[in-house]
Amino acid sequence: MAEPPSHEAVENSIAGEEAVEAAQVVSGMEEELRGFPTYPRELLKIRMPVQVTLASQRKSIQEITELGPGSIIKFDKTCNEPLELSVGDRPLAQGEVVKVGDKFGLRISGLLKS
Repeated sequence: MAEPPSHEAVENSIAGEEAVEAAQVVSGMEEELRGFPTYPRELLKIRMPVQVTLASQRKSIQEITELGPGSIIKFDKTCNEPLELSVGDRPLAQGEVVKVGDKFGLRISGLLKS
């Protein structure tokens, strides 16, 4: 009887499928961009900072200066809550952490209303 695939083999397979899906999306976007006039097409190439926020909170300067190696900051957010994706300073989407090979990624579960 054949052995079931290892956990690592399953993760690598999923990561490979996600990479193929991402490549297909990019390819489809490139096809759509060919129909745009040059000026708008160039605007879509502008690079923007994208960040994923695990959690945030405000602290006094005194609390910040008291931080050091080994300090732990407790957040109110639970580990099951979605993370927030921001472009520039504007929240855009939310999602969950995924492992892509040996890197982290964000699987977008929904767009946020602005």
